[in-house]
This record gives sequence, structure tokens and C-alpha cells, in this order.
Amino acid sequence: MDQSANLPEEPSAPQFRLDALLEDLQEQVQRVRGTQNRVHTLLEAVLAIGSDLDLDVVLRQIVESAVQLVDCRYGALGVLGDEGGIKQFITVGIDEETIARIGNYPRGEGILGLLIREPHALRLPVLNEHPDSVGFPPGHPPMTTFLGTPVQVRDKIFGNLYLTEKHGGAEFDAEDEAVLRTLGAAAGVAIDNARLYDDARRRERWLAASSDLTRTLLSGTDPVEVLHTFTATVRELSDADLVTLAVPVTGTTDLVIESAEGPDAELVRGLALPDGTSLAAKVFTSGERIVSASLSEDPRTGTGSASVLELGPAFVIPLGTPERVRGVLQVANRQGGTVFPDATVEMIAGFAGHAALALEIAEHRRDAEQLLVLNDRDRIARDLHDLAIQRLFAGGLSLQSVLNRLSDRPEVAERVQRVVDDLDDTIKVVRSTIYALRESDRSGATGLRARLVTEVGRAAETLGFTPSLRMSGLLDTDVSDEQREHVVAVLREALSNAARHAHATAVEVTAEATATTLRLRVADNGRGIGPDVTRRSGLGNISTRAEHLGGSCALTSNQPNGTVLEWTVPLHHDDPA
Repeated sequence: MDQSANLPEEPSAPQFRLDALLEDLQEQVQRVRGTQNRVHTLLEAVLAIGSDLDLDVVLRQIVESAVQLVDCRYGALGVLGDEGGIKQFITVGIDEETIARIGNYPRGEGILGLLIREPHALRLPVLNEHPDSVGFPPGHPPMTTFLGTPVQVRDKIFGNLYLTEKHGGAEFDAEDEAVLRTLGAAAGVAIDNARLYDDARRRERWLAASSDLTRTLLSGTDPVEVLHTFTATVRELSDADLVTLAVPVTGTTDLVIESAEGPDAELVRGLALPDGTSLAAKVFTSGERIVSASLSEDPRTGTGSASVLELGPAFVIPLGTPERVRGVLQVANRQGGTVFPDATVEMIAGFAGHAALALEIAEHRRDAEQLLVLNDRDRIARDLHDLAIQRLFAGGLSLQSVLNRLSDRPEVAERVQRVVDDLDDTIKVVRSTIYALRESDRSGATGLRARLVTEVGRAAETLGFTPSLRMSGLLDTDVSDEQREHVVAVLREALSNAARHAHATAVEVTAEATATTLRLRVADNGRGIGPDVTRRSGLGNISTRAEHLGGSCALTSNQPNGTVLEWTVPLHHDDPA
């Protein structure tokens, strides 16, 4: 029997070659399909990032598209600031809890800094093995593979795309790099379009706000009211968490936050800023803008709103020219908030300059109107002196001569004498009126705000620290001279008591003038009111002053420790007639 008939037939050589060719063809087809799918995905990503004109939406869409295209777990876009560091960091793949655990976003060190210094694509199989790697902060998720590429807008590097942890544990390849570079080019165009659209919208809003501001000022509206509107407009234009406007206190080198807008504005409105102890004071002195990445942590901050609230990214700009700064505008976000784009800073700076010019024009207009009023008063005073008084005086002399002829008629003589006396009194009244017309607007008296600032500054010598001072309302105009003297004396006595008896380490002073009430509040964190304390003479004087003006005084315990003095009196506005 033939054994070879039971053996399987071996394939011929042409059959082997055909199978290999078929396998190669299938692989080529798979690669073509994969490439085609990837190209379609890339086109969809380009369309997606170009379909929106909101810059924040575009930036996040870029990162999400990059993560999807190269099939990785984590992605980020680091936006560069003017000084070369990262000013904004947008992440995908990391939850909010992990971000909070990591802390502040990176500033541009290590591998991220290498891409900033050398803006070209970079692929790493093991991130930590690169000589420029500085490791990860505590709480950061582990990352091994890395792919980064710059995003260029026109001729300037806008930022860098960072991708890590390709799925399946594979390394990023040349095709991933090519796809990411293509996406980066498309992203540059989309970012440029979004920025141009955003700038156009902001400029339109700025022009409208500037027009409204100028029209309001030139219509004669009270400048204080206009400043409040200006602060609210700046917050709307910048989309900030807090905007404050500090103006100088007349007669001093200190500032006071006249206007504040934001959720916690009431905590800083009226806050006094001693000379040289805050960023606002530095800007007021130098006339130069200051930008801070974290205002509350900035060593230059000192006192001010950042010492009361936790503030993050901010910029502080002068209101006016370097030669004449009329106030200081501070625009800030909360700690951890977004950094203000350079376009926003420039826009608000331009708006502030326009506002200062409008205020200058309105002030010159008011000065001209005031000069006309003063000239009218001088003319009226001259006419009263040269015409009315002389005629009254001549009439009185004529009646005086008639009296000598009425000695035989005592009743008539008495009536004439009364008329002469009335004329003398009228002459005195007219002379007083002339004096008041000439002197009413030439008084060099210091306003209440300046005197309160002075008293707080003097108290620092005995307390060992400067008390916090908040002032609000029309303290310089609605408070009478008598009330002004009393409230200054009460503040002096209260601060003296805090220095002598309270042994406090902090004192807060609040002075407020409403439509009907003048209120002074002095709170300390000292020893408080002891159970054996009897009525002191100083406190008695403070109560007497309040009662004299028809008001009241209360001394209560502060929480958790210390004393609070509340001194309140009614405001009596002068009759304009």
C-alpha cells in the first residue's frame, strides 16, 4: 500500500506568496481606514474649535479635541503671559477634587518651561527621565508618556498643548505628533478669531459706557454718584469679582475706598488706606499700573481690600495722568479665579483714562459756574454796601434830626426812635449778610474725613498700630460744624480709652453719614468691660455730647472679646433758603 497517499498536501510556493500579499493588503486597508478615520476626526475637531467665538469655550474645546485625537487620558493648555510664564492653565481629564488637592496651577518650570523656552514639538516615552523634569507636586496623578506642541497665533506663541498617558500604555508616535501640530495650527486661527471678536465686543461696550459717562458728567450729575456708576460699569466690562475706587482724602495723603462693587463690596467700602501702606497708595504716588497674580499673597499689598478679602488675580491702575492722579481703580477676582486677559487690562485702563478726562472737564465746568456764583455774590455785596446801607444810613440820620423837633410830642418821638433802632438793626443784618456772601466759599476749614484720618493716625502712636478706618456718606458736606467738632472729640476719647484701658491689638473705626443719621462706631478686641467697671468720666463726656445733639451712646461687648462703642446723632440739614 502506498503510504504517501495518506500525507497532507503541502501548499505550493505561489500559494504562500498570495496569502502574504493578502495579509499585507489587509493591513494597508486597515491603515488607510485608520488614517481616513483620523483625518475625519481631525477635520471634525477643526470645525468644532472654529464654530464658537467665545474664547474660553474655544480654549477648552482645543484641549478636549487634542485628547480625543491622540487617544490619551490627560490634556492641558498653558496660556502664556507677558512675562513668559503660564498665566492660565486649562485641563481635561483631571477632576475638580484632584485640582484642589494639587493646589496652584504650574507657573512654567521643568518640562513645561522647556517648551516655553524652546517652542517646538516634544515627545517623551518616560516623562520623569528627562533631565529638565522636576517631578510632580503631592496629590498629582502619575504620568509617564508625554507629547507637547506650541500653539501660535500669528507671529506670537499663545501657549502650549500638553498631552500625557496615551491609552493602552503605548508611546506617542510621529503620527500623533503630526496630528497635534495640525490641530495646533488650526487652534491658532480659532483663537485669533475669538480674540478679535471678543476685542470688538469689548470695544463696543467700552465706547457705549464712555459715551454714557461723559453725558452724565456734563449734565451736572453729582460726581460722587457718577463714580459709583463708573465702578459698576468697570465690573461689568471686566467680569470681575470685586472692583474698588479709592480717592484721596482732602487735606491728607491718605486714600479712602469711595466706591466698591461686588458680592462682598460692603466689607471694604469706606475703608481708609494710609499713605504708602497699600498697592493703591503706591499706584497713586507713582501713577503706574501694577498687575498681581495673587493680590492677597502679594508682599507689596500691605493694607487695603486684599487684607480683608481673599483676592487672587488683580490689576491696579491710576485714574488720571501720572502728573495728576485723581484716584486708584482696583479690579480683582477671588483667590483661584481666572487671570485677566491683557486686552481687558488695556481696555479698562483706556476707560479709566477717558473717565478721568471727563471728570476733569466736568470739574472745570463746575469751577466756572462756581466762579460766576462768586462774582454774583461780590456784585450783590457791593450793591448792598454802596446802595442799600448808605440809603438806610441816610434815612436813619434824617429821622434822627427829626427827633430834635418832636420834644413836645413824646409819643411821636418814641415811634420815630423805634424806627431809627430798627434801621440800625437792619444795617447790622445787611452787613452780616455782606460778610457771609464774601466769606462763605473762602473758608479753609478741613473736612471731617481728613480730621478723622488725622485722629486715627495720631492714635497709632499710643496704640502701637494703626486702627482700621471706614468712612461712608457725605461726611464733609452733610455734617454741621458743631457735629463735626463733637464727633472728632468722641473719636479721640474712644481711641484714648482703647489705648489706656483695653490693651487691644486691633481697633476698627466706622464713620457713616446717612440721610438722617451720623454714626460713629469704635470696636476693639481688648479686655472688654469688666463687671466691676463703673461709669468713667470719659464715657460720661461721650454720652453728654450725644445727648446734647439729641442722639444716644451705647457701650456693649464685642465678640469674641473687646468693646464696641456706638455713638449716634441725628443729622440736621441746613435750609437752602
